[in-house]
Amino acid sequence: MAAQKGKDVLLKLGNSDGPPETFTTVGGLRTTALNFNSQSVDVTDAASSGQWRELLAGAGIKTASISGSGIFKDSATDASVRTVFFNQTHDNWQLIIPDFGTVEGAFQIRELQYSGGHDGEATFSLSLESAGALTFTAL
Repeated sequence: MAAQKGKDVLLKLGNSDGPPETFTTVGGLRTTALNFNSQSVDVTDAASSGQWRELLAGAGIKTASISGSGIFKDSATDASVRTVFFNQTHDNWQLIIPDFGTVEGAFQIRELQYSGGHDGEATFSLSLESAGALTFTAL
């Protein structure tokens, strides 16, 4: 994969007003990160070959987290994200990474922060945690 512009990574919030679901870009993100994790299940016992650890394939818990910071696109987008946070709902989100793919599924906002300097714009940062099965669509 060739180098990509970070500004082309998009975080979008789903709008489930009716089928088909549409997604709205959250804002002008300046930094974005996607992290996949999986827990392993240790099934090592006294009969394990050479006493090496053995893991149970296909078991464990998979999680994903997304974090980002930037500026909101408009007051409506700000209000949507704020509402999702205070209601602690599991809304559908999309993270689009150019020349890689799209990760989509239910996430809950774990952290939402606002900040700003006296000589600059107001910014936000948020952290999302997966709250269900995710899909990945390669581009």
